[in-house]
Amino acid sequence: MSVLVFRPSLGEGGADRVTVTLLHHLDRARFAPSLALVRRTGVLSDEVPADVPVIDLGAPRLAAAVPYLARAIRARRPDVVVCTAGAANVIAVAAHRLARSSARLVLSERSALHRSDRSGLRRAIEIRLKRLAYRRADVVTAVSEGVARDLVELLALPARRVQVVYNPMIADDVAARASEPVTHPWFADAERAPVLLAVGRLVEVKDYPAMLAALAEIRRSVPARLAVLGEGPLRGELEARARALGLGDAVTFLGYDKNPYRYMQRADLVIQSSRAEGLPGALIQSLACGTPVIATDCDHGPREVVRDGVDGYLVPVGDTRALAARAALVLGDAALRGRLGAAGAAGAPRFSVASSMQRYHAAIGGAA
Repeated sequence: MSVLVFRPSLGEGGADRVTVTLLHHLDRARFAPSLALVRRTGVLSDEVPADVPVIDLGAPRLAAAVPYLARAIRARRPDVVVCTAGAANVIAVAAHRLARSSARLVLSERSALHRSDRSGLRRAIEIRLKRLAYRRADVVTAVSEGVARDLVELLALPARRVQVVYNPMIADDVAARASEPVTHPWFADAERAPVLLAVGRLVEVKDYPAMLAALAEIRRSVPARLAVLGEGPLRGELEARARALGLGDAVTFLGYDKNPYRYMQRADLVIQSSRAEGLPGALIQSLACGTPVIATDCDHGPREVVRDGVDGYLVPVGDTRALAARAALVLGDAALRGRLGAAGAAGAPRFSVASSMQRYHAAIGGAA
């Protein structure tokens, strides 16, 4: 079956990495994938498998991409069209209809539909558009059970057309990637101060201000430092906020790194303060490294990843004191860190690439 995968670009987001993994691991005995991008840009562009044709649609922006994608669908006449970006699903549906394609249409919803970083008007418009568009899909995959409930309850999709497909996160090379060296001095000194690690784009929904406020609280009892892996539009604002809180020497922004495992392996704790998620890959990766995590219990993914009190802790969204208290507890107890980390490593295989690809193959191929 010829499969045309569509997304805006291949940047540094979790869905971009998932798309690359999907292209690498699709069963070539069953599927012949190609990739259509609004623009062939992004740090992961060079990781597309050599046998996957890449179509640069050349559209000026995502919102204008419908006729460009429709032209590609007409030209290639795929058996299946797959969209791996929640923000692009409506575009994919419109292009599929404009091309008058009979291809199987598979969409992917990757985050909570109710998000505090979006205005009420924007949420209402988005839900209305998706309710109309998603009905035309043969199947909509959801990255978590919580996102699947959103699709059924908020978009009124029949449950039989919604399939939960966890992101393919844990591959056989995790140990090798985690053992790669880190040159930053905070991770090298055996007698170093405790290091917290945050991984994610520097955007509003991740609520880094809450994390910085929690760090200031933590440092009243523990001389912890925070390393942040990720890029985004809020970097300058967050650097200024850290300085204003007196944390200038205790926070470092490392930018994007294709291999977060090597930092996770060496961190004392991974922390996340998101207001909304779909299935937080950074938490899964951290658990696979045997590093405990503390995360906000936002909709929807964290509670499906973190077993509260077993391999990490969940705290209420926006509760910086609870975030700080749990972090200080874990940092101050080496035995607790060891127990949490061991439990996380033992449970992480449920997010393996092999397990996820079985579900992707079924969703894309139409198997029951």
